[in-house]
Amino acid sequence: MTAREVNFDGLVGLTHHYAGLSFGNEASTRNRHQQSNPKLAAQQGLLKMKALADRGFAQAVIPPHERPDTAALRQLGFSGSDAQVLAKVARQAPQLLSAVSSASAMWVANAATVSPSADSADGRVHLTVANLNNKFHRAIEAPTTAALLRAIFRDARHFTVHDALPQVALFGDEGAANHNRLGSDYGDPGVQLFIYGREGADTARGPSRYPARQTREASEAVARLHQLDDARTVFAQQNPAVIDRGVFHNDVIAVSNQQVLFCHQHAFMQQAQLLTLLKEKVSGFIPIEVPDHRISVSDAVETYLFNSQLLSRDDGKMLLVLPEEARQHPGVWHYLSELVESGGPIAELKVFDLRESMCNGGGPACLRLRVAMTAQEQAAVNPAVMMNDTLFTKLNCWVDRYYRDRLSQHDLADPQLLIEGHEALDALTRLLDLGNVYPFQQ
Repeated sequence: MTAREVNFDGLVGLTHHYAGLSFGNEASTRNRHQQSNPKLAAQQGLLKMKALADRGFAQAVIPPHERPDTAALRQLGFSGSDAQVLAKVARQAPQLLSAVSSASAMWVANAATVSPSADSADGRVHLTVANLNNKFHRAIEAPTTAALLRAIFRDARHFTVHDALPQVALFGDEGAANHNRLGSDYGDPGVQLFIYGREGADTARGPSRYPARQTREASEAVARLHQLDDARTVFAQQNPAVIDRGVFHNDVIAVSNQQVLFCHQHAFMQQAQLLTLLKEKVSGFIPIEVPDHRISVSDAVETYLFNSQLLSRDDGKMLLVLPEEARQHPGVWHYLSELVESGGPIAELKVFDLRESMCNGGGPACLRLRVAMTAQEQAAVNPAVMMNDTLFTKLNCWVDRYYRDRLSQHDLADPQLLIEGHEALDALTRLLDLGNVYPFQQ
């Protein structure tokens, strides 16, 4: 059955700031407490969405979350009016204020894991919301993420949105950032590759410096929920040595599209055996392994070479969407230029300036959730979220009206910022026909 991939990009939220909350994400830690520009961040993301839509790639948007999350603060014992709660937490626990103000939901590669209808036994598209329980600022996202996804994929005849797995370490789930799908046409049954960092309580085979956020148990649970064929499902462990060097998700060291897996030489445990297995299961499988002597793991993390989007053009070749940082690195750009000139499947490079997101540790692939759908399924998606000229203009006007062009830690305690956020999201829900999806609207 014919299908196409739709990329749903996260729209950067109004409280985008650099708090260094994500231990294991070196860019996040390195840029802690720098002044951010939420307006520019949102505009950079919108420009990427529009440019890809103009090229003919199906593109949609997922809105930000309500932040600061004052309900989470009240659950932690802070009381009073919103202004009083913000003042108390700013004085008593400023790191908590940063956490509940994080705009990290913009990285929708962590919103959910997605399986297309061609792979599921019931013939529906399945989305399981990620619990993200390794980090407090991300673990609070799951309820709103579920509400947003149900407002977008709202036709139960075609879509099933599963709630997040139990919020315990055994089922740590980071969503599509640790998931790949390989195959030929998007509408044909594919092979789903789940990548995990650790298995149960076994720490001997895991990283020692940074946490392994995805567990095998979580990946197996998602596969069961999505009713996947065991013969077409593969579980593989990420190399713990690269996790300890800043590869906190698999999409920082590998990206796939159809028959192609583009990855670093040291991305996976027992990589040679994994590639042999995939060759047996995926017709026409094409692995592109980047050797360490050409691009080191450190260079890959610095430039987010693999946190790129690999998209299929109409002519059968592929476009690699990269951050500006990859072009600025002479060694990485020289390798990529050779790759394009080699005549292989990757025939074109497209660079975007996503500095605001990159400084917080998220590149092009972090900002999008991939959903392969048939024409009938795409027609059942909430049409108001699909990117086009009109929506691009409306969203830019919305950003211009509500977003600040600079934000510091001190600003998070400003009750006016919360009011601005409520007004903005209330307007956005009407613009995107989402209904009442935010807690303040209930």
